[in-house]
Amino acid sequence: MHVLAFVAAIASALPLSPVQAQQSHWASADDKTAQYIIDMERKWAEGVCVDNGVIAGLLAEDFQGTSTTGGRFSKADELRDEKAAHTSHDCGLDDAKVHFFSDNLAIVYGSEHATGKDISQPKAKICQVWTDTWLKRDGKWQIIASQDNRMKCK
Repeated sequence: MHVLAFVAAIASALPLSPVQAQQSHWASADDKTAQYIIDMERKWAEGVCVDNGVIAGLLAEDFQGTSTTGGRFSKADELRDEKAAHTSHDCGLDDAKVHFFSDNLAIVYGSEHATGKDISQPKAKICQVWTDTWLKRDGKWQIIASQDNRMKCK
């Protein structure tokens, strides 16, 4: 009997109107937030060639990435890489599309290239596709997760 009363109490506390999920959407070309996100993605891609100091503000403290080899890396790992000697050149962002899932969550699907990124093949052009998860916390957009995959360059 107590269980039945408990269930009835919980049921009466639930909202009577149906809950609707917020609709996701692809960013429009003039979306200022998407433009900022893409600009920061471009700076990260270009940062493989030159230390542009973008990592500190770009990645959240609890950031976690998955590399093209399947290993995990943190913000601290990326900060070390940013300060290391740069042997790459011709680094750049090829493509980035922003998909908003809420006012504070976005997924960016993109691709980039760099020559000399692979030490074993210093003249080879390396291309990769990636997915970055952005979260807006305390009024600031940052990447909280990334997944990188190598692909054949076109």
